[in-house]
Amino acid sequence: MTSPLQLAQTTDESQIAEFFTESVGKWRSERRYYTLPSGATKEMVSIISIRFLEQGCGELQKLAQLHGLPDSMSLICGAEVIWESTDSVTGRKESKGSTLFGALGSTLYRDRGFATSKPVTAQYYFPNPKTLCLRTEYNDSVFEEELKLVGSKYRTRQTIISRAGEQLMIGQYLEKRLD
Repeated sequence: MTSPLQLAQTTDESQIAEFFTESVGKWRSERRYYTLPSGATKEMVSIISIRFLEQGCGELQKLAQLHGLPDSMSLICGAEVIWESTDSVTGRKESKGSTLFGALGSTLYRDRGFATSKPVTAQYYFPNPKTLCLRTEYNDSVFEEELKLVGSKYRTRQTIISRAGEQLMIGQYLEKRLD
């Protein structure tokens, strides 16, 4: 008999695989960060490439090793995200890099976090099949994210960063599929 926990994990795992698959491609991400409480804003544009990672691939094996997972535990799927960001106002290159995501149960393993180059984990869930919600905690900060697929050509994202129960920053994104 399948337990409710196993059923929930299977559902989450099938949904994350579908979400990653639907996100594959090249995207233009326009975003605005609001620093709280001052309200200061920063606008960025990124070109993002997303690739689906199959269970057992080298990248997911490396990610599992980074997190010290036993060899008997295999990440069920994942995604590689590569980005290059530019300040929308100054045109100055801000950052470029990549990150790996791998899913197992309701945990999303990452090779790096938003504000750290160290491996981190996030808890994830789906309020509906097109919306992925993440909660990541490290360095006394909490990162709450919502990614929503809007049709096949758009995604929206929102990130709220908090420390000690106080919201510090909100990031809002509109992503348009380029291919």
